[in-house]
Amino acid sequence: MSKLMFTAALLLVSSSTRGRGGTAAFQLYRRSSSTASAFVNARTTHHQRLSPGIIPKSTASSTSSPLSASLRDLLEGGSTRSSSSMTKAADEAKSPPAQAAAAAVENVVETTLPIKETPTQPVKKSTSNSIISISDSYDSGNGEFVSFNIADGEEDYTDVIVHVNIKADPFTDLEQKSHFQSFSFRSSVNFNSPAIRGIFSDKKSIKVKYVVDNANEASYADAWNGASIFVTEKSTPYDADSWHRTSDTNYEKGVLSWTHVHDLDGESSSAYFAYFPPYSYERHLGLIAQCAESEGARVFSLGQTVSGREIDCVKVGTGPRKCWIIHRQHPGESMASFYAEGLLNRLLALDDKWDNVSEKARELFTFYIVPNINPDGSANGYLRTNAAGSNLNREWCPSPSPPAADGSSTSEMYEAPTLHRSPEVYYLLKHMDETGCDAFLDIHGDEALPFNFLAGSQGMSVWGKRLESLHGAFLASYERANQDMQAKVSYDPEKPNEGMKNICSNQIAERFDCFAATLEMPFKECWGRPAGWGPERAGQLGASVLDALCYVQPYLRDKGDFWEGLPDKDAYVAPSSEY
Repeated sequence: MSKLMFTAALLLVSSSTRGRGGTAAFQLYRRSSSTASAFVNARTTHHQRLSPGIIPKSTASSTSSPLSASLRDLLEGGSTRSSSSMTKAADEAKSPPAQAAAAAVENVVETTLPIKETPTQPVKKSTSNSIISISDSYDSGNGEFVSFNIADGEEDYTDVIVHVNIKADPFTDLEQKSHFQSFSFRSSVNFNSPAIRGIFSDKKSIKVKYVVDNANEASYADAWNGASIFVTEKSTPYDADSWHRTSDTNYEKGVLSWTHVHDLDGESSSAYFAYFPPYSYERHLGLIAQCAESEGARVFSLGQTVSGREIDCVKVGTGPRKCWIIHRQHPGESMASFYAEGLLNRLLALDDKWDNVSEKARELFTFYIVPNINPDGSANGYLRTNAAGSNLNREWCPSPSPPAADGSSTSEMYEAPTLHRSPEVYYLLKHMDETGCDAFLDIHGDEALPFNFLAGSQGMSVWGKRLESLHGAFLASYERANQDMQAKVSYDPEKPNEGMKNICSNQIAERFDCFAATLEMPFKECWGRPAGWGPERAGQLGASVLDALCYVQPYLRDKGDFWEGLPDKDAYVAPSSEY
C-alpha cells in the first residue's frame, strides 16, 4: 500500500472513530468502564456474527438526469476525474511535504495500532460528496446508507433520492434466519457537499425521498402495507412527544418510501426517522432510578445479560397474588417500554398523581415488573434477538432442533434457556419458580395488525373454562378502562393441546396453571380509533392495565365455578385475525 493510500485509509478510520465516540449514547456508557465495555462488545458481536449475504445488496437504480455524467459522478461520490486533475493530484502526492506527512503518519500507526482483518461487511457511510448524511451511531439506531442521486424534481417534485438499508439481527440458531424490520436513523444535510454549494445554493429547502431498498426482504414485509413512518426534527431522538407520523409513507413493488423537506437556512436541516419512536437505555436507567427512590418499591437485578447489563426488576406491593409483567423481549418493539413507564408511573405515582386503583392494586398484588428484559438488543437496534442472536420468545423451554445443513431432520433437542445463549430468560424463570405466579403479561408490539390485542394460551393443556373466563373478564374490563384495547381481533388461537411451549406466555400458563397472555400493540395507527397512536397512548395503556388486574384478582385462584356469576359483558370472545 502506498503511503498516500495509507494516509487516506487512516483518515477514513479516524473520521469513523470520531463519529461513534462523539455520540451522546456512547458518552453515557463511557461513564462506567464496565458498562461501556458491554456496550461496545454488544455492537462488535452484532457485526461479527453477520455472515455475507444477510444484508441484501442494493437494487437501487439512479434516476435519469440531464446532468453530465462527470458532474453526476462527482456529486454522488463517484471517481470520474479528468486526466489533468488526476495528474495534478499525483504530483501533489509526490511532493516532499506530502510524502513526509504520510511517512510520519504511517510510522505512528505502525507503532500504536494492531493490524485487524477487514470486516466481511464494513459499515457503509455517506461520502463527503453526499447531499444527505445518514447515521445510526446512537442507542437503538439502525439504518445503513446505500446511495443517493439527484432527482431534478422529476419524481414527485423531489430534489434528492436517498437509498438506505435496514441492518439485520444476528443469525438465530433456532429459526435459522436473520430478522430485520425496525429501524431508526438520523439524516442530516451535508452543507459541504458540492450540490448544496452549487445547484441547490439558491434554495431555502430541499425535498428528499427516502427509499428502503431491502424492505421487501424484511421479516414481515407485508406489514409495510398501511404503515406510516415516524419523524422528529428535534436534536435528539429521545424526546418521545416530538415524534409524528409521515403523511406519505408508501410501500409499492417491494420498496418502502416517504419524503421529508429539509430546511437549508433554518433549524430543521436534520431529522430522525423510525419505525416507532425509540426508547433509550439512558431513559430506562432513569426510570429504574425513579422507582428505586420511590417509597414502596424495591429494585433488584435478576442477573446479567449476554453483554453484562443488569436485568432490572421492580417489586411493588404486598398483596397475596403474584403478578409478573415483562417487556421488550423483542427489542425492536419500543412501545413496550413506553407501556412499562406508564404502568410504573401510575403504580408508584412517579408523576405525583395518586389514585385509588393503584393503591388497591398494591394491596391485592405483589408485582414483579421487568421494564426491559432485553436491553442489549434494544441498545443495538435489533428487531427480535439478544446480543447472542437468540429470539428470547422462543427460549422458554427445550424444543426440536432445526434441520441440519443438508435439510435432514435431527433427533437432538435445542436446549433452552441457557446461560450462554439466553441468560435473560434463564434468570427470569429461576426467580419466577421461587416466587410463583398467579397472573402474567408479556408486553409486545405487532407489525401487521393495527390493533391493541391480547393473545391467550388457548393451545395449552391447562386451558379450560377457568382460564377462558379469566381471559374474557380481564379483556372486557381492560376495554372499559381504555378504549384503545379491544377483544375481537387477535392472532388466530392455537388449536387445543397444540400450543408452542417455547413461547413465553404459553410456557408460563402451563408451568403455573395461571392466567397468562401476550399483549400486543401496533406499529401502525389503531384501527377505528382517533389518529395519534404512539408513545403517549402506549403509556396510558400500561397505566390502564391496573384496572383490569384488580377486576379479575378475586378469581385468579378461585376453584369454584366463578364464571357463572360474571355478567354477560365479561364473556370470552373468540378472536380472529380477520378484520
